[in-house]
Amino acid sequence: MANYLTAGALAIAHTNFSTDQSALLAFKAHITSDPQNILTANWSFASNSDICNWVGVTCSARHHRVTALNLSYMGLAGVIPPHLGNLSFLVELALENNSFHGPLPQELSRLRRLKAINSQNNNFMGTIPSWFGSFPKLQTFKLLGNGFSGFIPAAIFNLSALEIIDLSSNQLSGIRTRHIHIN
Repeated sequence: MANYLTAGALAIAHTNFSTDQSALLAFKAHITSDPQNILTANWSFASNSDICNWVGVTCSARHHRVTALNLSYMGLAGVIPPHLGNLSFLVELALENNSFHGPLPQELSRLRRLKAINSQNNNFMGTIPSWFGSFPKLQTFKLLGNGFSGFIPAAIFNLSALEIIDLSSNQLSGIRTRHIHIN
C-alpha cells in the first residue's frame, strides 16, 4: 500500500510539473523576439529539463512548482498567452522593460496567490481588466508605462493587501495618479 501511495504522489507531482512546464512552453511559443536568445537557448521541452533551472523561473522547494517568473530587462517581445494562468502557485510575475503587447488574458485571474505584478514599460493595450481586483494577496501592482486606456477599475482599490500601485504613463481617464502608496 505504501508503494501505491508513493507512486500516486509521484504521479500527481509529475502532473503538476507538466502543467507548469506546458504553461511556460506555451509562453515561450508566443515570444516573437528573443534578441539575447535567453529563452531559445534555455527553455527546452527535453524530458530531463528541470523547469526550476530555467532562466527567470523560481520554484518552491516543497512543491517543486513555479512561484516566480522574472523575465525583466530581457528585450523580449510577444503576447501573454492564456496558458500562463495555469501557473497556480505563481506569487510574482515580473515582465518589466520588455516589448510585450496586446491585452492581458482573463485566464491570469486564476493566479490567486499573486503578491506582485510588475509589467511596467511594455506595450500592453486595452483597458485595465477589473479582474485585477480579485487577487486577495496582491501587494504590488505596477503597470506604468504601457498603452492602457479607459478608467481605473474601482475593484482594484478594494484589495486589502495592496501596498503599492503605479499606473502612471498610460492613457487612463478619471483620477490622475503617479504613485499611490497604500498603508
